[in-house]
Amino acid sequence: MSHPLRDLVQEAFAPFGVLARATDQFSPRQGQTDMALAVADVVAHGGSLVVEAGTGVGKTFAYLVPALLSGERVLLSTATKALQDQLYARDLPRLVQALNLPIRLALLKGRASYLCTHRMEMARRDTSMPDRHTVHLLSRVETWSLSTRTGDLAELPGLDERSPLIPLITSNRENCLGSQCPKFKTCHVNAARREALGADMVVINHHLFFADMAVRETGMAELLPSVRVVIFDEAHQLNETGVNFLGHQLGTAQLLDVTRDMLATGLQLARGLADWQGVCATLERAARELRLVGGKRPGAVKLRWTGDAPEGIHPGVWEQSLQDVGAACVQALQALDTVSEIAPEFMRLHDRVGEIAKRVDAFLNPCAPDAVRWMDVSASQMRLMEAPLDIAQTVRERLMKQPSATPSDEGSEEPPPWYDEAESSSQAHDTDASPFDSAFPLRPVEDTRPRSWVFTSATLGDDPRLRWFTEPCGLESATILRVSSPFDYPAQASLYVPRDIVRPNDPEHSTQVATIASDAVRRLGGRTLVLTTTLRALRAIGDLMKRQLEGAGIEVLVQGEWPKRHLMERFREGAKAGDGGCVLVASATFWEGFDVPGDALQLVIIDKLPFPPPNDPLVEARSKRLEAQGRSPFNDYFVPEAVVALKQGAGRLIRTESDQGVLVLCDNRLVTTGYGRRLISALPPMRQLQTAQELAQSIDALSQHLISKAATTIF
Repeated sequence: MSHPLRDLVQEAFAPFGVLARATDQFSPRQGQTDMALAVADVVAHGGSLVVEAGTGVGKTFAYLVPALLSGERVLLSTATKALQDQLYARDLPRLVQALNLPIRLALLKGRASYLCTHRMEMARRDTSMPDRHTVHLLSRVETWSLSTRTGDLAELPGLDERSPLIPLITSNRENCLGSQCPKFKTCHVNAARREALGADMVVINHHLFFADMAVRETGMAELLPSVRVVIFDEAHQLNETGVNFLGHQLGTAQLLDVTRDMLATGLQLARGLADWQGVCATLERAARELRLVGGKRPGAVKLRWTGDAPEGIHPGVWEQSLQDVGAACVQALQALDTVSEIAPEFMRLHDRVGEIAKRVDAFLNPCAPDAVRWMDVSASQMRLMEAPLDIAQTVRERLMKQPSATPSDEGSEEPPPWYDEAESSSQAHDTDASPFDSAFPLRPVEDTRPRSWVFTSATLGDDPRLRWFTEPCGLESATILRVSSPFDYPAQASLYVPRDIVRPNDPEHSTQVATIASDAVRRLGGRTLVLTTTLRALRAIGDLMKRQLEGAGIEVLVQGEWPKRHLMERFREGAKAGDGGCVLVASATFWEGFDVPGDALQLVIIDKLPFPPPNDPLVEARSKRLEAQGRSPFNDYFVPEAVVALKQGAGRLIRTESDQGVLVLCDNRLVTTGYGRRLISALPPMRQLQTAQELAQSIDALSQHLISKAATTIF
């Protein structure tokens, strides 16, 4: 059914439409247009749309164009802060200019992304800085703080997100002083929230979205009720992100942090008014004894917690340890009550200790139904965890409800105390009036139409209904659209599975993977990404490849040796003329979000099928629930999980229409089992190589093509 927004979107994506006229990079693609029209339909009429859009479809423009042309207030959430920055600084301004729309954009991140000037000043007076490098870095931050408008630490080049300085110059929910802070009026976090409330499109991330649902204090409680269109990009991460935020957790590190802060604040601001040393010693001792109950652990482990106590721990001892922590919290609260009006720091400390006491009580009571508990324990700390098995109930009950013109429990009728619309200074694109304005006026004053939800990613499952994604997210009734990649995979990419490699559980597997990778890298001269499923394999394969490629003029980069940003930059630089080639051995986050188009990456090697760990408490609980439903955990959970992860990893190889490369999957279960064939069929239709000789020939052809290309460029 045609409607005004659909017609505008059709016109924008036409061969000679506004996008083709405004940008040289645009070329019409039927899949992209189909997705954009589906988004336009759900924006116009409300409801939920789930879109799996293969690599190269151009899904970003496909959801942004109808969202922008609709004139609605839009909330756009993506997986990482890096993707937020890309959308806000590159994609959105380019489209807003092309469409000639008066759109105000805002970027909103969690408070830990913004400089806290109050804590920065406290850090300058701190005499216990970790080292001289941190002191020098603080000086750089202070200089930058004088010129930054946003306070977003991503603006500061060379600041590693793992730096020990970060927690010293940012605030969190526990230590923020709120309106009592002496720097409250110039607070960067509050400025970002004000801008978000005054903007037409707000770019956030999944972590921020679910953190707000858990604690209701990031500014989203006021923002979401005023938004009619919500879009989740990289939606395949949504369930796991939500699960991590919607449960409960209590850590011994958290207990020790509040103890240190309480002792320092008490002795500095209220010495002699309470027995700070005695109260803090009691709480610290209770925290350390709780950790000792977990036993000696050489490395990090997860302990099941299906009964009264985690596995291997006596229930009576465990309950007593938790009760001791609770009693120490009560004693601390009594001390803080006597000084709560002296300084805002004491009120904040009271809130922090009170919240810890509530969590202790929660863990002393039985686990919530349809949730799972476990304990993370390492040599230095312990964390008690409780999480729902998925976000389905939360989505159904707290998200998928019709907006109302009257205030609801999602937000308040009055704006929050930190909001002043006159101060809002979001990134505005106030161009001349667009021809689209008359059809869709911005920000209707009163609107009771159903909210529109769009969920999209390149990988959402391997069945027509995308059940891997829709079931745990409570979206079984959503409209489903699958758009294939426009790339010519049979011509651009090859797939090789070594038939004679040992099984992944064999001790020799990592050695054989390293040998296959090193032999291929020598032929190609670098330009290789090796993805592993475990940190153990990462270290083993990385060390072996360094030894095997020593003297070959090829640099072997291994995740963990440098910050992620440095590794990505060095890998891309390694493909430049006159520089030695690079190999990157990586795990975890490099399976997705690592975008290296062109000749810099032509070989991706994956060590084994990325099944979820079967002994993980959350995985076990989900498997048992499926068994209780009469379903197969392996076919309905483990294989779909592996499909999505494998498609993400394989997706690193071909990023543009001109890319060429080889994918090597070092797990012969792909060709010897039924589920292996299911996994291969879920991948793009690459040309399959049968022998090691064919692999060598394909790699030699890539290398020769690059040589010929370089010669053509020179002459």
